[in-house]
Amino acid sequence: MNTLEFIKECQEKVFSGIGISSDDVRELFNVPDEHLQYLAKCANEITHDFNGKKVDVEQLNNIKKNACSEDCAFCGQSAFFDTGIETYQLPSPEDVVIKALKAKEDGAESYCLVAAWREPSSKDFEKVCEIISQINQKVGISVECSLGFLTPEQARKLKELKVKRYNHNLETAKSKFSEICTTHTYEDRLKTLGIARDAGLELCTGGIIGLGETREQRLELALELGRLFPEEVTINILVPMPGTPLELQADLPNSEIVRIFAVMRFLLPESVIKISGGRESRLSDSGEELLQSGANGIITEGYLTMGGNEAKKDRELIERIGLKV
Repeated sequence: MNTLEFIKECQEKVFSGIGISSDDVRELFNVPDEHLQYLAKCANEITHDFNGKKVDVEQLNNIKKNACSEDCAFCGQSAFFDTGIETYQLPSPEDVVIKALKAKEDGAESYCLVAAWREPSSKDFEKVCEIISQINQKVGISVECSLGFLTPEQARKLKELKVKRYNHNLETAKSKFSEICTTHTYEDRLKTLGIARDAGLELCTGGIIGLGETREQRLELALELGRLFPEEVTINILVPMPGTPLELQADLPNSEIVRIFAVMRFLLPESVIKISGGRESRLSDSGEELLQSGANGIITEGYLTMGGNEAKKDRELIERIGLKV
């Protein structure tokens, strides 16, 4: 069987509901570059078959931007590195409601509250819960959270507040993780995802590609994500931050970026696969190719420490390629 026949056979396994094996994933991950376009085309067909042509558009609000206690090597918010990032504490619920209303008017389907800390203190968690309550009452947009490590009680409280999805990224492959972070473990991250799942929250998880990992390690991350079966996968492309250990990290070839998005679609046909940080600065087309290679979600209007496209520009991009907001 030649490569094109193998890709088509894998697609048929996905369509039939059988799914692909880890061996299939490995082979897909290593198809020659000359067959990437076909791999991407087949991934796009899977996306439309399972999810239609709608693109999930999300906005973030970095509600607490401060010196984080963790030493993640890519992060401009870590207290370990001097990056010159401005810091601030939790805003008032009124301030967040204003921004959430704007996000809804801009066409965002979900609004994710993100905080830069290891885990929320009891006092801060109460403040976040009040923010969520106010958004629920005054905005009516799907709320998601990314608050670090959670206790089971906190996860259950978020579920009671109708938080739809909890984001907690694996960041990278288990075999790479200790090179990226030493203040907590890969298992700590898996534990939090388990706590969120047990509380009935949907999962959003993924990682950052371009940290200096090998293709084999990107495969390792993809297989772990397939095992977790999250409702959403978020894939960031490293934007090296001055002052961090990865500030001189070389860019990944575009082919490797397309490769992981396409293979993730074969692995998780029904999940939202979201192009996250690095989309505008790292990709010449702001993700247009990836939205036709397996991805069906974007973050608009900016990220945790950097800006992004205006919502209007992203809506125009989506419509230009025949997709829907």
